[in-house]
Amino acid sequence: MTDLEKHVNQPGRAKLVKKVREKINELGITYIYYQFISVTGRVVGKGIPADHWERTAEKGFQLVYGATANLFLDRHNNYIGYGPEAMELVGIPDPETFVQLPWDKRVGRVFVTCFRNREERKNPGGHLTSDCRGNLRIFMDEFKKKHGLELRVGTEPEMMWLTKNEDGTPTGKGFSKPFCYHIDQFESLRPVFMKVIEYAKAMGLDMIQGDHEDAPGQLELNWTYDNVLRNADRLSTYRQICAQVAREHNLIACFMTKPFMGVSASGCHTNMSLWKGGKIKVNKLGNKTLPGVEEVFSYVEGGTNTFMPDTKDMQLPGKIGLQSIAGIMKHLPALTALGSSTVNSYRRLWDQGFWAPVYADWGYQNRTCGLRVSAPGRFEYRSVDSMHNPYLLGAALLKACDEGITKKMKPAAPESRNIYEAQKAGKDVKKLPLSLGEALDRLAEDEVIKSAMPDEMYKVFHWYKNDEWERFLGATTQWDLDTYLDCLP
Repeated sequence: MTDLEKHVNQPGRAKLVKKVREKINELGITYIYYQFISVTGRVVGKGIPADHWERTAEKGFQLVYGATANLFLDRHNNYIGYGPEAMELVGIPDPETFVQLPWDKRVGRVFVTCFRNREERKNPGGHLTSDCRGNLRIFMDEFKKKHGLELRVGTEPEMMWLTKNEDGTPTGKGFSKPFCYHIDQFESLRPVFMKVIEYAKAMGLDMIQGDHEDAPGQLELNWTYDNVLRNADRLSTYRQICAQVAREHNLIACFMTKPFMGVSASGCHTNMSLWKGGKIKVNKLGNKTLPGVEEVFSYVEGGTNTFMPDTKDMQLPGKIGLQSIAGIMKHLPALTALGSSTVNSYRRLWDQGFWAPVYADWGYQNRTCGLRVSAPGRFEYRSVDSMHNPYLLGAALLKACDEGITKKMKPAAPESRNIYEAQKAGKDVKKLPLSLGEALDRLAEDEVIKSAMPDEMYKVFHWYKNDEWERFLGATTQWDLDTYLDCLP
């Protein structure tokens, strides 16, 4: 059997397909978005009438391979990744992700896994390696089989609500004032974030807390952590929800890392831990009738957190946690290309006055380090911003942890001092890459992190991002004009 056939015929899937039909009929859904994730984290796919659910669940739909690279041209006018002569992928829906869109209850949404075309001469029906979501599932399953451990992740997605002109262009201003944790400014965006929370709960996100951050219009809304794949799906869903709420309120939902200088950028700190065991629990989140299959509203609970301290020192993780930290620390330069994946990301890292995580060190509750133990039982990778692709980063973190555990690696001693003071005292601390070009170079040298992007995935990622870097280097900006226009004679 091909990878595609195995996926369609996996145990229990036929029952899930029937459950989706029952939900379609129960909820009156007439149309379905079939979605997958491109190299940049963009949601792409097709829409198909719900009448064709069973046929699409079995046969899938076709779309050009280049959709995995947003069907973008590089600066030489070549399609990135795949040319027009390439065949079409087959998208097979994952019924366990089916849910109703709360802003138009006639429409449902389901994520898909992508495969090579059935008629390809080479590896027909094989897993499409440029499908970052499919890759993450494969690596998550392999990691669990090898170590008996599951990576659970919680993200902190900061983003900004910007005002716009009558023609839809940004005014260059955030909706609120840059007062961190200020309830009055939080209140000014209440109609916006309450609608986000309403939609999020209807789509399976267990929202737990939120606040106004310290940039204009900047909010952070959090949900309960879960396994790395489901959390990535929820982050992608959250971004879609924010885009919809922005349309309803005539605002711009901005996930760009640093649209303003002189204020904090939008990070997306990624908290992680490795667990043994646990049970899946359905959380209705206040819904009397679930507007989707129950798997969308499921979270893993309990089990043994292997990052918890195993000595009297509550600031030190357990053995597996330390090994994982060592693996991640070794690969921080290459990971930066995935966590800080745009040219604009490095505006955040250069603006060090705003707690920018630029140093390759770790410590307990130490925000001057790129990696910190944020509480007993979990640590936080800080050099991640809100533009990152969580499927690529999740796969890379699994690879880094795998090496640390397999090789029983040990990290250097944690740093408790302010890293700037430690440097003044003579400590030699390496900086993370401070440009996208440098980060891409570090990634190209790192076979472990590259293995998280197998075959065509790395080709597409490198091509796309290297082109982005070259376009930036070749662009004349307002800074150029302001600096050089009148410098002579």
